[in-house]
Amino acid sequence: MSAPGKVGAVVITMGNRPDELRALLDSIAKQDGDRVEVVVVGNGSPVPDVPEGVRTIELPENLGIPGGRNVGIEAFGPSGRDVDVLLFLDDDGLLAHHDTAELCRRAFADDPRLGIVSFRIADPETGVTQRRHVPRLRAADPMRSSRVTTFLGGANAVRTKVFAEVGGLPDEFFYAHEETDLAWRALDAGWMIDYRSDMVLYHPTTAPSRHAVYHRMVARNRVWLARRNLPAPLVPVYLGVWLLLTLVRRPSGSALKAWFGGFREGWSTPCGPRRPMKWRTVWRLTRLGRPPVI
Repeated sequence: MSAPGKVGAVVITMGNRPDELRALLDSIAKQDGDRVEVVVVGNGSPVPDVPEGVRTIELPENLGIPGGRNVGIEAFGPSGRDVDVLLFLDDDGLLAHHDTAELCRRAFADDPRLGIVSFRIADPETGVTQRRHVPRLRAADPMRSSRVTTFLGGANAVRTKVFAEVGGLPDEFFYAHEETDLAWRALDAGWMIDYRSDMVLYHPTTAPSRHAVYHRMVARNRVWLARRNLPAPLVPVYLGVWLLLTLVRRPSGSALKAWFGGFREGWSTPCGPRRPMKWRTVWRLTRLGRPPVI
């Protein structure tokens, strides 16, 4: 029997990976239990041919990752309310197993305070999960499921009540750290986040720095994240720690120049509404293993 809960899926695409997109959509269609309704958002590009029954939206311009996903959320009604759970999946990913949607239904049904589930990402050829894809500091064992404080943007499930309560992803971020912004707001509202190693998205091993805007966006959005969400005394601590970590990693001269440019931009441009988290949320994050200064 199918576990309770209507599940939908949002996929954004630039239209440049039609074969991978079709494979992903086929893997969604093969999920056990009730049908998963899918919306594919063409983010400033036409949507390639998709199977019958898959809804498509073609945006006239690229709104960025959070902006495109927010359009997909609203396609399921205000804050996605037409379904109980939304999957967010990269268009070059592939659901590894047929029971992922059912596992999501059961996870949310069994835990009323569970708001977000982060999937495990594995390379389809090697099965390896990159350390950066395990959303916690103790990431050596990707097969260990646990409570976490953030999630992976292209491989997750969100209870739509979370969007209704705390809002969607921050459009202005465009790329990078939009998941942590939503995660902190959800945690501050009392929701929990789980990393589940048994919910797997196959995805080719890549480096985030492949994106030309990576270093600038990461730095700018890190500042915005702190300015929007942290209590005032923690803002300089959090950003100081990340400045030191960036220097220790010894990026190239061009990367460091882009990073500092983004860091300055983060301070000099509007970051959206400021809603600092409660101090009890800071303590909760700390107990979960990641105080919001790291």
